[in-house]
This record gives sequence, C-alpha cells and structure tokens, in this order.
Amino acid sequence: MIKAYMKLSLVLVMITVVSACASSPTYREADGRGFGYSERKIADDHYRVHFKSRGDNTSLAMDYALLRASEVTLAQEYDWFRVVNRETFVNRERVSSGTSFGAGAGYETIRDCTPLGCRVYRRPVRHYNIGMSLGDSRSEVEVVLEVRMGRGMRPEQEQTFDAREVYENLKPESSS
Repeated sequence: MIKAYMKLSLVLVMITVVSACASSPTYREADGRGFGYSERKIADDHYRVHFKSRGDNTSLAMDYALLRASEVTLAQEYDWFRVVNRETFVNRERVSSGTSFGAGAGYETIRDCTPLGCRVYRRPVRHYNIGMSLGDSRSEVEVVLEVRMGRGMRPEQEQTFDAREVYENLKPESSS
C-alpha cells in the first residue's frame, strides 16, 4: 500500500515538472495579473512598453517587449524606434522540499449480522501515510522599455531599430 502511494506521488510530481518545463511565455495582451504586454503613451512619439511572463527566460521576454514596441511604432505610423531606457526585473520564489510520514493505530467497529441476531465488536487497525514534496520554484520576468519613435531614415545610433524588421523577425510563428 505504501509503495502504491509512493508511485502515485512520483507520477504526480513528474507530471507537474514536465508541464512546468513545457510552458513558455505566451505573447498576448496583459491579463488581470499583468502577465503579457501593455504599453503607456507618454507623448505622441514616446511610449513605455511592458512585457511580463512566468518563468525565467529573460531573452524571450525581451524579444516580446521589442516586438510590442515595433507593433506600437507601426500602429502610430512611425518607421523606427529607439530604446531610451531598459529595465529587466526577475522575481524568484523558492518553496522548500520536504517529506512526511505518518502512522497511526485505532479501532474499527464491526457489525456482523445473521438471521439469529447481530454481533458488534471492535478490532485494532493500523494506518500509514507518506507524503513528499520536491520543492518548487516560481519565477517571473518583467521587461520595461521606454521608446521614442521616428519617421524616415533610421539614425545610426545604438539601440535604434527598424520597426518593420523587428516585427518580421520576432513575431510569433502563428502570426501572419
């Protein structure tokens, strides 16, 4: 019985680990908890773009923030943007691992009835339990870009990007 519980616990832990590894940030508008992209207009040619994701893939979060900056730039009918400020925040939380074992004893009441009457008696019983947690870690990455947009020829400055080129290179595969 203990082996069955251990096997079940191990299977559940493996399913959780595999599903956590398989999940990656999705490119979408921010939900109620702030996961996804959002932007705030500071001036006509000046925006602050956020992208927040679960996990610890900072390069993908940066790509998605740049992608959103390119989309905003194109939507505002500008040709290029320059990143004037960039911040990356990584929040990690670790839940420690642990195991628990338990054993107990008690009495079970048995009622045994026949056509001649019922007999009630108690007998001792033992029960065992086991639990284990391999721990868990949760991470969140948030990238904040402050961008200024422009039209015409892109200046040859650091952190200046052609909006159409960035969009074509970074758009998710399912986008057209």
